[in-house]
Amino acid sequence: MDEMLKKQLQIHAARIRMGIIEGVYCAKSGHPGGSLSIADVLTYLYFTRMHVYPEQPDFAERDRLVLSKGHTAPALYATLAERGFFPMEEMKTLRHIGAMLQGHPCISIPGVDMSSGSLGQGISAACGMALAGKHRNDSYHVYTILGDGEIEEGQVWEAAMFASHYGLDNLTAIIDNNGLQIDGRLSEVCSPEPIPEKFRAFGWHVIEMNAHDFDDIDRAFREAEQVSGKPVAIIQHSIKGKGVSFMEDQVGWHGTAPNTEQYEKAAAELKAALERLEA
Repeated sequence: MDEMLKKQLQIHAARIRMGIIEGVYCAKSGHPGGSLSIADVLTYLYFTRMHVYPEQPDFAERDRLVLSKGHTAPALYATLAERGFFPMEEMKTLRHIGAMLQGHPCISIPGVDMSSGSLGQGISAACGMALAGKHRNDSYHVYTILGDGEIEEGQVWEAAMFASHYGLDNLTAIIDNNGLQIDGRLSEVCSPEPIPEKFRAFGWHVIEMNAHDFDDIDRAFREAEQVSGKPVAIIQHSIKGKGVSFMEDQVGWHGTAPNTEQYEKAAAELKAALERLEA
């Protein structure tokens, strides 16, 4: 990847992480860990890959993204704000009564393509969007992001079977494989491993990538765009809480917001990282 582009993506990702922390702190609730782990892939999608238009959020030929792990809405909201769909100041109103940005994505929010949050259902909606695009010969691509704990849901595999059967090569599923879910380690709760082999068995083209390396992210999506005749599953190996030292690889930051001391520490770390990138 071009070094200037990579640096700009790193700057966007740093700002998005700051927005995530600001939002969950002001809400006094939310899911910072799983939001931080998808900040880089959302940055890549919205700033290099997806054809989206902040001035025309409902443009018919736009690419779509369904955040199937809808509890990580702070990551999507901060990304949409950074992309220009609405001001980043809106993050301070996250989960407030009457505010635009509620705890799970809602299709009424500019840039949000599907209301989501009931785990396992987002990928089914994404399949429907992709099939509709096929029937109409539309050019848009559909992306969906799932949690690795989420894929314990049986509905995910029904959707995976459906997508393969209908040859939905305009669908890419990103599985955020950070190894943690609300009740603990994935391996200890109800392990869906081996994840790549399962998606291959359901007829998907599978790619693995480092979720926090933009060169590797770019490699993965360039490979994905060459695939025809079948859907693509990108297994991204990520770190829950990435970017905030005391949140990284810690199960407790699922549904828990930082207190003031923790917020100040997290904000200072992220601000320092951004300043290094902008220097």
